[in-house]
Amino acid sequence: MKTSFMAAAIASALLSFGALAQTTIIHAGELLAVPGKKPLKQQSIFITDGKITAVKSGYVTEDGAKVVDLKSQFVMPGLMDMHVHIQGERGPHNLKDELKMSDELMQMRSQMYAMRTLKAGFTTIRDVGNSGQELYALRDAINYGWVDGPRIVAAGGVGITGGHADISGVKPELMALHDEHRKTVCDGPYDCRRATRHAIKYGADLIKITSTGGVLTDRATGVGQQMEMDELRNVVLAAERMGRKVASHAHQEDGIIAALEAGVHSIEHGSYAGPKAHKLFKEKGAYLVPTLLAGDTVVEMAKNTNILSPAQAEKAIRVGTDMKGNFAKAVKANVKIAFGTDSGVSIHGTNAKEAVLMHEGGMSEMAILKSATVNAADLLSMSDTLGTIEAGKHADIVAYDGSPLSDIKELLDVDFVMKGGKIFVE
Repeated sequence: MKTSFMAAAIASALLSFGALAQTTIIHAGELLAVPGKKPLKQQSIFITDGKITAVKSGYVTEDGAKVVDLKSQFVMPGLMDMHVHIQGERGPHNLKDELKMSDELMQMRSQMYAMRTLKAGFTTIRDVGNSGQELYALRDAINYGWVDGPRIVAAGGVGITGGHADISGVKPELMALHDEHRKTVCDGPYDCRRATRHAIKYGADLIKITSTGGVLTDRATGVGQQMEMDELRNVVLAAERMGRKVASHAHQEDGIIAALEAGVHSIEHGSYAGPKAHKLFKEKGAYLVPTLLAGDTVVEMAKNTNILSPAQAEKAIRVGTDMKGNFAKAVKANVKIAFGTDSGVSIHGTNAKEAVLMHEGGMSEMAILKSATVNAADLLSMSDTLGTIEAGKHADIVAYDGSPLSDIKELLDVDFVMKGGKIFVE
């Protein structure tokens, strides 16, 4: 009895292993394996256990392998968005939702937004701040395979009292209630060091700070520098001591320069970066994450809806209108750029619209594709597993009927999405 049980268990394990180890071969008509390099024609991508094992010339087959026919399509690595807020979406019911929606229901909605993002061709996202534990739980559940969604790199937010990362736009009693539960709002260098360590302790993959004011802060406090240099330096130091990078929201150049001098790894928005900031970007090796889609979205909101308060609307029109022109200057200055949208301000699943705005801002099609793959992987310190279609990388692959190298708008209509060897759109 025991022997037959063991034999059945071994047979079952072998069957399971065989199912896991099945090879999938993608026949790619045109393959951009490494954005920045020339695409190749008629290639075969071999995938086993969610990883790319080989890329071979010609349309190769193998006994027992599943073949995916993309011979008429343009194939490239999955896109990556370096600035999203997956737990919400700007709209007319935000205040009502915050008061009435439970954390559990918000989490279910977050997974819906995550799937919309994945099916739009974005297989990896960097979420730069929301409700921490719920965000980390979604990240982990996706990694465990319990639910589907894009790969999530999750930030913990650290900001000063009354700054962009702090609560605004509600009555004092609600702000006080909110403050009781916030441990990452800080004041002064040592308190900001503590807040950074707290965020990492509870699950942050990176730290997101707000060195300047923000458009959607519901106070007329501008978009200039707000965090002091000693606070910025202590956040970066504490994060780096624990192996974490720091991303800084920053609009005006004074706050951009301060954050770069403090050693942050990316500037989010960078709306008013000028020559001095451009020079610092290159000296420090930092990335600009432009979020042009957010600027475009808030301008439309300010002009055509009553979603924004007067304080928000004034900043939205001014900053959102200026972003694209200043982005063009950063492109000309050869600043390193990683793709990011600020989705959550814009609608989840429309992330590819950022690429169209980047192109209108003077960036070439190839540079845009590289920003959303190779550059994004570098910013995440994940170039060994993401960003290209090469042996040993995760099988994150997207395909389009036409070439986005000829028309960047092709990214708006993805026709095939695979993440980790699993197909989500075909």
